[in-house]
Amino acid sequence: MKISFVIITKNEEKRLEPCLQSIKDIADEIVVVDAESQDGTLKIAEKYKARIWKRPWTNYSDQKNFANNHARFPWIFSIDADERLSPQLQEELLELKKASQEPSVAAFSVPRLVFYLGRWIRHSGWYPDRKIRLFRRQQARWVGEYVHEALEIDGPVSKLNGHLYHFTYDCLADHLNRINLYTGLAAKELYARQKKCRWYHLLVLPLGRFLKTYFLQAGFRDGFAGLVISVVNSYMVFIRYAKLKEIWKKGERIEPFPN
Repeated sequence: MKISFVIITKNEEKRLEPCLQSIKDIADEIVVVDAESQDGTLKIAEKYKARIWKRPWTNYSDQKNFANNHARFPWIFSIDADERLSPQLQEELLELKKASQEPSVAAFSVPRLVFYLGRWIRHSGWYPDRKIRLFRRQQARWVGEYVHEALEIDGPVSKLNGHLYHFTYDCLADHLNRINLYTGLAAKELYARQKKCRWYHLLVLPLGRFLKTYFLQAGFRDGFAGLVISVVNSYMVFIRYAKLKEIWKKGERIEPFPN
């Protein structure tokens, strides 16, 4: 069993090396598709002997499918620059590679553990956050044109137990900046599906999201970080629908100035 590790990048100089360090002893090759980085991303990738392709950014699914198509081996592990293999996950992957025959399944999911505001998050709806990351190239394809890319798998999916560490946000400001990006993409996706913003999207859904995250998903057990996640989740819902309403209004007739 040989595994191609596939990464898409854009200006990931600060986060890429720890990721590559965690996979270098498992990867049979490293494929990097870079969206015209302006920092030292490519120098770091070259240091780890990655096979590099450069192309303008399109969207998450398209970039990842392009990368998959350039992998040499039938098994692919898709990893982001802000993620790292835990020691346990490294051992599980090495055991799969040493097995006398390849697995009969089409893919494996892994539990993702997030480090946020100085602590590991084990509640708040962020854990175990299972993601399909190891898969047979011919039985998988990324879908979704906007922010919520997902893998479509043709065949059974098994589970690995080792954590995929996720260092998703440097700080709260970084979190809020990316919410601005993601909510914009999500609003465009809703608009493309002809969805409208209703009053309850702005008043009821944000409150419901806070209550769900903080109480039902035990965000309170993650301390201050859990409170922040709960409030930000609520804010994210509100902003997504507010942006959707803004998009629709831009397409409407503008009323003249009142008397």
